[in-house]
Amino acid sequence: MGCIGCTVSTSNGTPKGCGSKGNCSTGGCNRLNTYDWLSSMDITDTDPYNVVEVSFKNGARKGFYRLREHARSITGDMVVVETGNGFDVGTISLSGELVRLQMRKKGNEEKDVIHEVVRKANDRDLERLQEARSQEMQTMVRARVIARTLGLDMKIGDVEYQGDKRKATFYYTADGRVDFRELIRHYAKEFRVKIEMRQIGARQESARIGGIGSCGRELCCSTWLTDFKSVSTAAARYQNLAINQSKLSGQCGRLKCCLNYELDTYLDALESFPENADKLETRYGKATLIKTDIFKQILYYSVAQDNSRNKIYVLQLSRVKEILEMNQKGEKPETLEGIDLFSMSNDINEVDFEDGTGDIELPMEKSKKRKKRRKPRKKPAGNQQEKPSNNAPKKQPIQKSKNQQEGGKGKDSDKSGQKGNKRKNRRFRRKKK
Repeated sequence: MGCIGCTVSTSNGTPKGCGSKGNCSTGGCNRLNTYDWLSSMDITDTDPYNVVEVSFKNGARKGFYRLREHARSITGDMVVVETGNGFDVGTISLSGELVRLQMRKKGNEEKDVIHEVVRKANDRDLERLQEARSQEMQTMVRARVIARTLGLDMKIGDVEYQGDKRKATFYYTADGRVDFRELIRHYAKEFRVKIEMRQIGARQESARIGGIGSCGRELCCSTWLTDFKSVSTAAARYQNLAINQSKLSGQCGRLKCCLNYELDTYLDALESFPENADKLETRYGKATLIKTDIFKQILYYSVAQDNSRNKIYVLQLSRVKEILEMNQKGEKPETLEGIDLFSMSNDINEVDFEDGTGDIELPMEKSKKRKKRRKPRKKPAGNQQEKPSNNAPKKQPIQKSKNQQEGGKGKDSDKSGQKGNKRKNRRFRRKKK
């Protein structure tokens, strides 16, 4: 297992989480790496094996190549290998007798190995490889734009340039088959290299990209997992996990591969559990299974009571088997684990706390009802006057003038009276001066 963040690389291909710039002794920075422990020991191989394993792009892709007699290369060397369309640059990840075991594990035979290791990579080869890696991100963004303009239902997940920059492999994901003949023409015209399209699944895409899982470790598919087995929701049910799609799904959008890791252990433990233990017949009702602790062999049952809440009983597996045998004979037990079904103890409310503060009883507080504030009424439209409230002071009746009593115009008479009062006030002020 590599150090944290090894699968996430910088623009020049160096892992971010590695302090030794990708040259640590264990080879952990190489994804899907197999530790070559024989090469680290001072043991001379009397019968050397002429096939080596070469990894490309930090372990994203691996292959077996024949090692020439004059090519003195060991594990960890950067070498130039031949391909069907030019040359590529990679790192020898495994050599010696361990390669034979690795080929047997993957089902490859020695006669199927065609290409060879040409020589060790020099400075010029490494410079061209770094230039090719720096163009991959820009090429992938441009390739996605072209695929979107053509209206193709596909997603370009990764781009890998060959070491000599003569060929580019585009890895894409799609739900079905995609007719990308026109797309290849646009790519060849845009990037001026030989184009190879390779369809991969969602799990393979996350393995190439890498990342950190919900457990805090690197993704299993990008570090050591090579075969992807199908995962179903039955694996979660056997392990008593809640069927929550957001928690059970990985970064690829599929169910997590780690659901299968402990499934065999759970299946072996469940063999001792009876199949028809969902309900138990008692004299006073049915007990329903609500929870199972598989490794402790404990089952939780709920019994419905009249005019009270359900009572929960914790039963051992042996006791459950005894009750099932009684039910098959037509007998119904009166008690579960020596506890009467109707002896509802009130010990739940009486909890003893070992505390030095003592028992403190707080008085019950009555909830005070807040008085609702009355909203002010809107003034009615027109000349209608509001009705006076009970608390408002009563207005004194206005004394009518003689003209109003006689039937004259009230408005004109009020105006004339106001003018006369103003003249009297002016004369009084002048006399004072």
